[in-house]
Amino acid sequence: ASRLPHPTQRESMLRSCAARTARRSCGAAVGQRRMMSSGTVTVQLDKPYETFKLESEPPMTAEVTRDELLGYYSLMYRMRRMEISADTLYKAKHVKGFCHLYDGQEAICVGMEAGATWGDSVITSYRDHAWQLSRGDTVKGVLCELLGKQGGCAKGMGGSMHMYKADANFYGGNGIVGSQAPLGAGIAFAHKFAGDGCCSFALYGDGAANQGQLFEALNMAALLQLPLVYVCENNQYGMGTSKKRSSANDDYYTRGGYVPGIKCDGMNVLSVRECTKFLKKHAVEVGPIVVEFDTYRYHGHSMSDPGITYRNRDEVSQVRAARDPVDRAKRYCIDTELVTEAEIKEIDKEVKAEVAAAVEAAKAAPPPEQSELWTDVHVGQSKDFFMRGPDISTSSGVYGTNR
Repeated sequence: ASRLPHPTQRESMLRSCAARTARRSCGAAVGQRRMMSSGTVTVQLDKPYETFKLESEPPMTAEVTRDELLGYYSLMYRMRRMEISADTLYKAKHVKGFCHLYDGQEAICVGMEAGATWGDSVITSYRDHAWQLSRGDTVKGVLCELLGKQGGCAKGMGGSMHMYKADANFYGGNGIVGSQAPLGAGIAFAHKFAGDGCCSFALYGDGAANQGQLFEALNMAALLQLPLVYVCENNQYGMGTSKKRSSANDDYYTRGGYVPGIKCDGMNVLSVRECTKFLKKHAVEVGPIVVEFDTYRYHGHSMSDPGITYRNRDEVSQVRAARDPVDRAKRYCIDTELVTEAEIKEIDKEVKAEVAAAVEAAKAAPPPEQSELWTDVHVGQSKDFFMRGPDISTSSGVYGTNR
């Protein structure tokens, strides 16, 4: 079965976020709550789903507890602060190479994690920092990798685009546009072969939605009825090109043709959660399905893109004011009367301190040892494996040793 008899690591992490905050919140405020942490409220979702070749759809209501709301908000706010810090570090030239930020899209990551388990696999594009965090890494660990320091998931040698956490079924972080689509289908094949009741979520942006490899892999997934969910994170722009200028059909959830699809509000963590439960059930029991999460990125495509040459500041400001996913999660906390504003402020204070400490720790961390340049190049390589350097005197291993 996909869900273990004991809480999964992912569920434990979400609960620990909530529990830590509750312990450090104002005791009087907690004591005056109308519902205890075990209480459940029903939330009416406000944006309907759109479906393609489906006879059913996810519910328009979501059952949610105080602990869940605290966990969702805390993790989303932590992601937001982490990405803001990554922006600052990049501008201060602490981050080398490409850097693609996820702020504005946090509800997709957190909502999907809430509707799935760590038994389910995730593979995504190079906009991957938040996924590394959601699969169990720390803010410090993510920032160490960004800064090319020891303590990162790839020992500081992968950087922004190559986050990875195999022990939590997170397979990157892929630097080639659309390359994760066929890999995600392969992971789905592994799930079906293992018969573990889990599925593969392969995420890509609207900018990759016209890639041929995506459709080739989807065809094979349909033939083999693989437990695959293609997740199009439609943030409205592929680099600097709007979806209307790049796609003859920008209803991406219909692009599977012979594969059913659904469109969901990607700025609402509860909508994403309920949709993800539906997606997983369909993938495991029936076969592949395509979902389009309607979302928006606040930064440019990458840090080298100012993000205002093909759109204006007013557009970004209007989306922030009307649809911000972190603010939506906060409003759910307050409007359900499960969480007080004082508790929200305590979360904000705690997260800001945590991220600030992680920034300083990452900046102070040492770079990789020079010897690490020669490790993990080949599978099962011995210490004597010969690799020639740019100068023969800088080579590694014993000349003539090829394994």
